[in-house]
Amino acid sequence: MNRQELEGVGETAKSMNRGLPLWKRCLDFALICLLSPVLLLIGVAVALIIKLGSPGPVFFRQKRVGYKGREFTIFKFRTMRTDSKDESHRQHTAELIKTNTPMVKLDARKDPRMIPLASALRATGLDELPQVLNVLRGDMSLVGPRPCVPYEYALYQPWHRRRFEAVPGLTGLWQVSGKNRTTFDEMVRFDIEYAKRRSLGLDLAIILKTLPALFCQCNDLLTARRERGSSAPKFSKSFQSTSL
Repeated sequence: MNRQELEGVGETAKSMNRGLPLWKRCLDFALICLLSPVLLLIGVAVALIIKLGSPGPVFFRQKRVGYKGREFTIFKFRTMRTDSKDESHRQHTAELIKTNTPMVKLDARKDPRMIPLASALRATGLDELPQVLNVLRGDMSLVGPRPCVPYEYALYQPWHRRRFEAVPGLTGLWQVSGKNRTTFDEMVRFDIEYAKRRSLGLDLAIILKTLPALFCQCNDLLTARRERGSSAPKFSKSFQSTSL
């Protein structure tokens, strides 16, 4: 083999070691290249919204736990005020894991830490767009379990950690199968199922179902806000969990 061939084999082995088979890397790069003009335009628009709506940086970096429990730095558009603390999120996360109730986000309760239009950015997933950089770096894939923060990972039971037998992603089986209507344990089971069934066909099916799922997530957020006085926000019936 010549030098270039050896380097190519080395990169392939490195990706496999990170849980990224060749077909997955090819799919990620192909879709990112295809959608890059649209992603760039949307990214610029979101950056302007954040810059005009709140003082501070446009981007936000945070440590997350991914494949096999490895930590990496994730990139997001900032949707919280710069002086925000994470104590409320810590408590909310612990409550979701302990009580196993539907995983309603703090957004539905009008989180005072959020900047203007943050709820819309989060409900549509636009705050996650910078994670395309994580995908290109190999920390993530377009499809896979969502990476969690270290303090959440510390609360996991051993079987919960099996959800990271697959590389984390921007969207996944859980996201298109109910998401905020599911419990924490149900989310983990969806992620474990994805790790077992991971294939090109399944990834493509999840990607195709992501936009309809985001639409229903936005609908759920509006419904929850209208019923904020209730202790347990109700959800619209427009979305039905689908088996992939």
